[in-house]
Amino acid sequence: MADELSRVFAALADPTRRDMVARLAVSDATVSQLAEPYDVSIQAVSKHLKVLADAGLVTRTREAQTRPVHLEAEVFDLMTKWIERYRRQAEERYQRLDRLLEEMNDGPAMRTGGDDNTTEKGKAS
Repeated sequence: MADELSRVFAALADPTRRDMVARLAVSDATVSQLAEPYDVSIQAVSKHLKVLADAGLVTRTREAQTRPVHLEAEVFDLMTKWIERYRRQAEERYQRLDRLLEEMNDGPAMRTGGDDNTTEKGKAS
């Protein structure tokens, strides 16, 4: 699983590939359609698609004379589970920190009140 995640995150590290994934999330597209908004060759787009395919993010099918590229959304489930696990751990740490800060705020407030009274008495003397 870790190697698969590493390939997925490495594939998505490139902004062009992230943009292609975002476009494929809307609908399947051919290599030519994916190449349209970029100032790169069809070969460059094909190389990007190979990286995405090797990571399991896209597949290509054959429909008549075209070979549309399809986004494999299941891979995002794997990423989501991994991210969610660490999000939960971070949330638990923040909750512990919140409790600690609350305890620290409650404790010094009582001590500060006592110190303030002592200070006031000292001033009055």
